[in-house]
Amino acid sequence: MKLDKKDIFKALENITVPGEGQNMVESGAVKNVITFGDEVIVDITIQNPSLQAKKRTEVDILKTIHERVDEKAKITVNVKVEAPAEKPKANVIKGKPIPGIQNIVAVASGKGGVGKSTVTANLAVTLAKMGFKVGVLDADIYGPSIPIMFDVANEKPLAVNIEGKSKMKPIENYGVKVLSIGFFTKPDQAVVWRGPMAAKALNQMIFDAHWGELDFLLLDLPPGTGDIHLSIMQSLPITGAVVVSTPQNVALADAKKGVAMFQQDSINVPVLGIIENMAYFTPAELPDNKYFIFGKEGAKHLAEDLNVPFLGELPLVQSIREAGDVGRPAALQTATPLEQAFEKLTQNVVQEVVRRNDDLPPTEAIKITTMAGCSAVKK
Repeated sequence: MKLDKKDIFKALENITVPGEGQNMVESGAVKNVITFGDEVIVDITIQNPSLQAKKRTEVDILKTIHERVDEKAKITVNVKVEAPAEKPKANVIKGKPIPGIQNIVAVASGKGGVGKSTVTANLAVTLAKMGFKVGVLDADIYGPSIPIMFDVANEKPLAVNIEGKSKMKPIENYGVKVLSIGFFTKPDQAVVWRGPMAAKALNQMIFDAHWGELDFLLLDLPPGTGDIHLSIMQSLPITGAVVVSTPQNVALADAKKGVAMFQQDSINVPVLGIIENMAYFTPAELPDNKYFIFGKEGAKHLAEDLNVPFLGELPLVQSIREAGDVGRPAALQTATPLEQAFEKLTQNVVQEVVRRNDDLPPTEAIKITTMAGCSAVKK
């Protein structure tokens, strides 16, 4: 009997390649079929390198052709293995979730002096006023200012025993739990540490603290894009980041780098949006006047250019600075334009967190593709 190629292909459509869903003809595994009288040669390529898969493929082809085409056919099966090329594995460092903390939001800035800590403090107290359980970790190791802004600069965290382990109890004021390196240094003491030492101190404040149940943990990051940022993002699964900038070009250039840092493939932390601080100045005696001292809507335009949400603007008002200096954030004021501005801003942040959690999977790992110049934080 003379075998027909079409009959062979039709028979092979009834065989599934080991480890694949399609039959071996649809998947392209069958590379060639040659017939000559009662002889047939089948060249097939599979991706499973195991001996069992190769043997099963050969047996299935022999059996199927004998049953469906010709039981006396002389069959030769050439099985070739082409395993898919393995991608180089990134050095994946798992971010450890902290039990009880729902959302971790990093507040960052590319440049110092744009009011990042002030924004963090006012976001925190506004969230607390809205009924959320809030904590603030002052990750600005070299310039901790959160203790002053919460009027707890002279406080010292106590040790509490949790399930047989000694943990730091954060200082609490205005309904916000706070931890900072400032609690462990003297007011006039400079923190002169290299990156690994600073990262170790941060790790202790993160994992050796009893934060309890929190809806939001805000991280007040130091300015720039450096070792502290990498260490934090290696240690924690950050929900998203907020970038603070003033409208002026010098600050915007650095804010752009801050956004780019979070959006790198090796970091991949969602950017919740950009906040424009010191957007305009309004004198108390001229409440209807706006003076755009640092430029107009620079951060808003940057957000549009980078295709990230614009979370809102905050005015340059003397009372914001005064409130921070005396340790009572301006957002605690009642029935004032400042309270309304911080409420609107905070609502936008919460909205973006909710949208991020609905649209994106949880942040589980920060993929560091190179460890050159940075020290991995281990726990």
